[in-house]
Amino acid sequence: MSDLVTGDAVVLGLRPARVPSRALAIVLDLTVYIAGYVILSIGLTFATASLDDAAQAAVGVASFVLLLVGVPIAVETLSHGRSLGKLACGLRVVRDDGGPIRFRHALVRGAMGVVELIITFGAVACIASLVSARGRRLGDVFAGTLVIRERVPGARVMPVPPPPPWLAGRFSGLDLSAVPDGLWLAIRQYLTRMNQLDPQVGAAMAARLADDLVSRTGAPPPVGVPAAAFLMAVVHERQSRDAARAFAPVPARVPAHASGPGAVPVPAAVPVPVPSPYVTPAPAAAPVAPAVPPRAGGFAPPA
Repeated sequence: MSDLVTGDAVVLGLRPARVPSRALAIVLDLTVYIAGYVILSIGLTFATASLDDAAQAAVGVASFVLLLVGVPIAVETLSHGRSLGKLACGLRVVRDDGGPIRFRHALVRGAMGVVELIITFGAVACIASLVSARGRRLGDVFAGTLVIRERVPGARVMPVPPPPPWLAGRFSGLDLSAVPDGLWLAIRQYLTRMNQLDPQVGAAMAARLADDLVSRTGAPPPVGVPAAAFLMAVVHERQSRDAARAFAPVPARVPAHASGPGAVPVPAAVPVPVPSPYVTPAPAAAPVAPAVPPRAGGFAPPA
């Protein structure tokens, strides 16, 4: 799945940012960080006036590393790739597969940024971005990240097409807890762009994504269901579960000791029927085996 997501997700759903917009975002970020460093340095100068020169130098280096290295790493980690400058320019840092970055990605970017952006005044980062086909600097290459444009003029979010009516509710019992976010992202990107792809390429991508989804759910591939229709039905099943979970009513709880004129009455509990020991339960029906065994080869694109 990694080669599919890495190679195709950027082409289908992500638009890499170019040097001018990235440079403007970096300038805005450095302006904020340097202003904070100057303010902190002035405060530390008065606070450490009684210390010797070695202690003042140590405090100065620590404050420099904290504000110009540690703070950018923390901001990108907590905001999932949206710093102040990138937020103003409509940019975001994501992984190569389109997912949100984590601490290790921000750490590598921040460590390389000291050399690329601060020591060399952005010359190394500018050259690397101009040479790269997707505008990545060295920190992005080593971290496996990409800076993309989130606000694209004229772009709109494409909804996932609905599945065929005969697939409605067919996968309600499917276990989707083991499906990672990266696979969901790849499936959504394919479904929203599948009409723009070559039919042969689209069929191959749908078959590979469906096989990955089947291997994650642990269920056999459905017989006679096309790969694209299977992906649509499973995505809509997950959306239905998320909507039901989000809008499920939460019953109000009243303490047992609450009493008096202002207390809210607690509805009586519904009695649960208890099977009588004098009634012989009916035998359970034996499970019916499927008429057609599932196909072992998974999904296969048409020749």
